[in-house]
Amino acid sequence: MVNLLFAITVFASGCSPFYYQPFGNRDARLGPETPMKSEMLGLPQPKEPIVAAVYKFRDQTGQYKESNVGASWSTAVTQGATNILIRALEESGWFVPIERENIGNLINERKIISSSRAQYEQNANVVLPPLLFAGILLEGGIVSYESNVYTGGAGVRYFGADASAQYREDRVSIYLRAISTSNGKILKSVYTTKSVLSQEVTSGFFRFVKFKRLLEAETGYTYNEPREMAINEAVEKAVHSMIIEGLLENLWTSADSSGIEHPAVKDYILEKENNTQIDYIGRLNKSNHRSSFYLSASGSGQTYIGDYASGMLQPGFASNIGFGISPSVFIDLGFGSQQLRVQDVFQKSELFADLGLLYIANPTGKLSPFLKIGGGTYLNWEDQVGVSTQKFLPFINYELGVEYIISPNVAIVGKGFINQLLNDRIDGVEAGSFNDNIVGAKLGLKFYIGKKIQ
Repeated sequence: MVNLLFAITVFASGCSPFYYQPFGNRDARLGPETPMKSEMLGLPQPKEPIVAAVYKFRDQTGQYKESNVGASWSTAVTQGATNILIRALEESGWFVPIERENIGNLINERKIISSSRAQYEQNANVVLPPLLFAGILLEGGIVSYESNVYTGGAGVRYFGADASAQYREDRVSIYLRAISTSNGKILKSVYTTKSVLSQEVTSGFFRFVKFKRLLEAETGYTYNEPREMAINEAVEKAVHSMIIEGLLENLWTSADSSGIEHPAVKDYILEKENNTQIDYIGRLNKSNHRSSFYLSASGSGQTYIGDYASGMLQPGFASNIGFGISPSVFIDLGFGSQQLRVQDVFQKSELFADLGLLYIANPTGKLSPFLKIGGGTYLNWEDQVGVSTQKFLPFINYELGVEYIISPNVAIVGKGFINQLLNDRIDGVEAGSFNDNIVGAKLGLKFYIGKKIQ
């Protein structure tokens, strides 16, 4: 085992150069592009580009970069978002951005040009062409940077060898609005968000392999998504959204006849519709697939665990009725028949009924685990239960399972159960300190009926 762990660690260490270690020179190159860039360029072309002015696209978060060693006066996000937005506008082909952030410098330079021409061309009529004026004004900024929206990890350590992984997700949010320069009306406002991912993977080996001989090895890598790239993608998504929103509102038109029938526009409309139905982590928002009443039918396989060691798996059938008292909690009534067998002792079909509380962990999701705790009894009207002398044998019921909604009102249900008997008599032998148990699993369908639980 030690040799195997050592081999794994050595192999991982040997592979560490593939973790993009910067051993060589890195020449200057063009800045990387985001996946959003190709989507933005895939939009229909404008009938006429729109002259747009951007005075300042600011960092409005007021946040500083987190630090583990002390105070940090570096900001959490870039202060150059105006440059990112202007480039996105230019690259889209829909806008003609004009200089406004440092317009004072531009006006001073024009004055210098006019002065120089007047001095050297005294008889000439020196008139510079007028500056372009904007049809729309684009405002907004980076409104939020949330750290540690998700954190987590996993690891294992055994006999001096360990491996672990950790991850973190931050999130940046951007608002962009278009304003008419003729009357000041806000034409459209869009909101985009982008996750910033970080990941760390490490492995190591720490063990005395011989007397006074210690072996220690470790390897790993850390990946931090550049925040500038995340903001770049969020800004490009905002420009992409602004173009399509303008097409839908007839604020501007495309050069071809496709217009709002363009595939990119249809994809955006579908994305926007789906976005209203999910929360910030992608789960269905304020939606419930489950109604306040259900019926279910399932087949089962169960076995006896008790004083005899020869319990055998037998078939059974069960039905359940549920009444919802909240989106997550149901009163569950179950009944059915189960075959029980102990070799050379008995084999019988017993009726049963149970009542308990069922808790659904994820009531708004299609897939959800659930837990049921309750009580019930085995019963036999004409004979005793098992080889006991009783017609009723009570038990405590535990069930743990999962259900998946396959249609608006139908779910597949799979679960395991334990019926812990309150006495030790079903096999006719009262021995030991533990009562007899019936354990098994069920698989079936559940039918939700009625109105959805709010």
